[in-house]
Amino acid sequence: MALTAETESRLYRSLRVASGAAAHLVALGFPAAVAVLARPGSSLFSWHPLLMALAFSFLMTEALLIFSPETSLLRSFSRKVRVRAHWALQLLALLCALLGLGIITYNKHLNGKGHFVTWHGLMGLLAVLYASGQCAGGVLLLYPKLVKNWTLAKLKLYHATSGLVGYLLGCASLMLGMCSLWFTTTVTGASWYLTMLCPLITSLVIMNQVSNAYLYRKRSQH
Repeated sequence: MALTAETESRLYRSLRVASGAAAHLVALGFPAAVAVLARPGSSLFSWHPLLMALAFSFLMTEALLIFSPETSLLRSFSRKVRVRAHWALQLLALLCALLGLGIITYNKHLNGKGHFVTWHGLMGLLAVLYASGQCAGGVLLLYPKLVKNWTLAKLKLYHATSGLVGYLLGCASLMLGMCSLWFTTTVTGASWYLTMLCPLITSLVIMNQVSNAYLYRKRSQH
């Protein structure tokens, strides 16, 4: 028996709500697990994985989920409030990422190790630099008159899609970090695969959200 359009719509919405709820849980649970493993304060290095997990798993994910029509924790608030919360969370994410990058750079300097010689290091550097540029580019949404030839709608589209790229870079950096010697000697077996799924889950949810809000809508207008 074929599903009606209304039933399909309800089913799809239910799946989006469930996946969004899972993303919220993962966004908080992953940094919590990293905190248990790293024991922040036990060494200078211990702050690096925690800060990066907070930046790219928790703060950045929540900053993007704020605009989800189904699972935003602030969906009952005005868009102006959600935009301000998005800015605050993104700036906190950038601060954590910069601090995490600074700590690992200084830690390697103290131990006489090379800088950015692994895929994880290079991807992490790229993710932090990209996040810095993305935050700077977001200023154009506050002051769209600075770019006279672009409409506000086009600025929002480019900011959302480029932000998605930056978020995926951050998630890729987290996944490469879970392939590091420090992580693989601590987390093994099924637990390693479960933690590796965390960035994948949030990435899929955020990609679906951005696609539905901008890319699919843009395509349907043509």
